[in-house]
Amino acid sequence: MALIDFGGVLEEVITSEEFPVGKAKSILKDETVAVLGYGIQGPGQALNLRDNGINVIVGQREESNSWERAKADGFIPGKTLFPLEEAARRGTVIQFLLSDAGQVAAWPMIKNCLNKGDALYFSHGFSIVYKDQTGIIPPEDVDVILAAPKGSGRTVRTNFLNGSGINASFAVHQDYTGRAKERILALGIAIGSGYLFHTTFEREVHSDLTGERGVLMGCLAGVMEAQYNLLRNHGHSPSEAFNETVEELTQSLIRLVAENGMDWMFSNCSTTAQRGALDWAPKFRDAVSPVFDNLYQSVISGKETERVLEANSTSDYREKLQKELDEIHNSEMWKAGASVRSLRPENRK
Repeated sequence: MALIDFGGVLEEVITSEEFPVGKAKSILKDETVAVLGYGIQGPGQALNLRDNGINVIVGQREESNSWERAKADGFIPGKTLFPLEEAARRGTVIQFLLSDAGQVAAWPMIKNCLNKGDALYFSHGFSIVYKDQTGIIPPEDVDVILAAPKGSGRTVRTNFLNGSGINASFAVHQDYTGRAKERILALGIAIGSGYLFHTTFEREVHSDLTGERGVLMGCLAGVMEAQYNLLRNHGHSPSEAFNETVEELTQSLIRLVAENGMDWMFSNCSTTAQRGALDWAPKFRDAVSPVFDNLYQSVISGKETERVLEANSTSDYREKLQKELDEIHNSEMWKAGASVRSLRPENRK
């Protein structure tokens, strides 16, 4: 474990080199890891654990699409694939990876399956931090731990397969056994993390909910739409508006940012682009800062979690969600995007 300087602030970081998979396997050798939920995070984490030699089983509702997906991925009914309750009873580490609303619904059953000394594992602080809304209060005789990959479940798997791993945070909320930290570090490495950084359940959920609604998804989608509409309203073609708004960002500039940072991206663009970006970045920062302040307060107050649980618990949630996603899919902007993507050289073969 090392202290790394992040812009003048020292943080504890654990890398896969100093905590190799072999060490993780040794720590987890007597554990049965039950991955509950095979939707978003479940597949990537379960498959990576299995490939790393960890004893892993999957719990999923029978006769569901996710059950069939788990079977297609090689999990065998009655051996490594079970209904939720049976998997929870068999596990010594319970990876609670159902959706947040799904965790609320399943918690009474899962709580009854926990044995003294088990570990209850989360990849999101939602259910624990907002316990007044979720009702999820673990018994005192289990470890409560968190490993939160900083990416989608799909990326957890693809980064593992290409050898790069994915950054993840880790936290211990409750240490009953005295082994909670070594358990979560071993699990964090075994699910394919390139490195792990320390957090708390509170900081994880506050930053995660802010990030998803902000730069990572909500803000990104909103500002893209605003710029695309502006260009279209001034007579630019769909192709031009999309290329200048999305394609150049995703296929060129963001890759330069990922490689060496924003300053390096600026330095590899024209002097005209540099000047404009440097002049306008503070204007956008100052314009959106009040929106981010409002967003963060909404997260801290519990309004965002209340909204999630209310919306995601209705019987027609999936139908309503699909309608909202279809509106995006069928918009001119993203239809133009489909056409632009089809013209990429790799897609014309």
